[in-house]
Amino acid sequence: MPMKRTAAIAIAMTFSLSANAQDAKQSLEPTFADIESRVIEWRHDFHQHPELSNREFRTAGIVADHMRSLGFDDVQTGVAHTGVVGVLVGGKPGPVIALRADMDGLPVLEQTGVPFASTARGEYNGQDVPVMHASGHDTHVAMLMGAAEVLARHRDELRGTVKFIFQPAEEGPPAGEEGGARMMVAEGVLDGAHVPEAILGLHAWPGDTGTVTYRAGGFMAAADGLQINITGVQTHGSSPWLGVDPIYVAAQIATAIQGIPSRHLDITDSPAVITIGSIHGGVRGNIIPDRVEMSGTIRTFDVGVREELHAKLRSIVTALAEANGATAEVIIEGYAPVTVNHPELLRKMLPTLAWAAGDDKLIDGAVVMGAEDFSFFQERIPGLFLHLGVYDPSIPRSDRPANHSPFFIADDAALITGVRTLVGFAMDYASVAAD
Repeated sequence: MPMKRTAAIAIAMTFSLSANAQDAKQSLEPTFADIESRVIEWRHDFHQHPELSNREFRTAGIVADHMRSLGFDDVQTGVAHTGVVGVLVGGKPGPVIALRADMDGLPVLEQTGVPFASTARGEYNGQDVPVMHASGHDTHVAMLMGAAEVLARHRDELRGTVKFIFQPAEEGPPAGEEGGARMMVAEGVLDGAHVPEAILGLHAWPGDTGTVTYRAGGFMAAADGLQINITGVQTHGSSPWLGVDPIYVAAQIATAIQGIPSRHLDITDSPAVITIGSIHGGVRGNIIPDRVEMSGTIRTFDVGVREELHAKLRSIVTALAEANGATAEVIIEGYAPVTVNHPELLRKMLPTLAWAAGDDKLIDGAVVMGAEDFSFFQERIPGLFLHLGVYDPSIPRSDRPANHSPFFIADDAALITGVRTLVGFAMDYASVAAD
């Protein structure tokens, strides 16, 4: 399904910002020009020094020091382990809004070849691993730091208060730990003396540099982690009839559960995906093991579909295991609900997005089966989550590495668009809220 570009006339008809808001944003242009090189420098530094989930100590320290240097009214550290929350009170009365960036890297060996490539290593679930910002979180942090500086310099023109949320562990906390947006919400990041009415988040994406992709309603999928443990009876590989082969059962299960979205669910109404990404069992070729462990992910866009899929999956796995004389344990753990963009808030903010990116760079996009724990913020307050294109348009789309690839690298030229989007949301929200 091709994406459609939003015409300027459609945006103008949707909503017109007040002249005062427009004048205030016009005064920001010299500051954007001044700050761009610093944002790029921050991004290169973060990219070269990535940190894994719940271990973002260096990143958090730089972020906190930056906000303190700008004279923020409050800076909290250690939120949800390593998160940082800053509060900037504007010079004019108005509502509270929040801006969010995630800080963690991934256990990926970088292969981009850029001068600021990561050589960092860390510990992931007990293993020594390479670490890379393979999903653009380095850009997210740098852009929000840039937005913090722009707004601090222009706080006299700011109507209301901005809460800056630098979040750890968006990629998921280490085994046995809590973390991410869910933990930040539980620890009261949306509560207290400054309760935000709305929140905005951005994510680097392999679209054309500087494009901003949005979608009203469900944008990114709900994600559940899947673990299937199959227990059989160990025996010699030459005599499978003397045992119960869990590898044979696992193969049947991996094949059969693909029939759930394709044969049991109406995916024209609501898409769904089941993926098995890991299968482990056995130690050598002539021994049938007694156990196989399978892990994967489930993606859905509808609560009812999600429940139906879970029920059918459990039923099929149990039945296949029993039919072969094995037993199976199914563990489903939710990562994040559907990322839902508030339709009315989006409608009112379209002129701001057009100002930030340009009329010709706004894209009304399709649903994305990827997931984001930003959805936990959206469960509490209206929110917008947007995709920022970070690839040179001259690079064919088929040649653009996806997020989580060891070759994923964002174009520095996209960063200022992200800064403008964050700042524009903060500057304009008071006007749209009053409409």
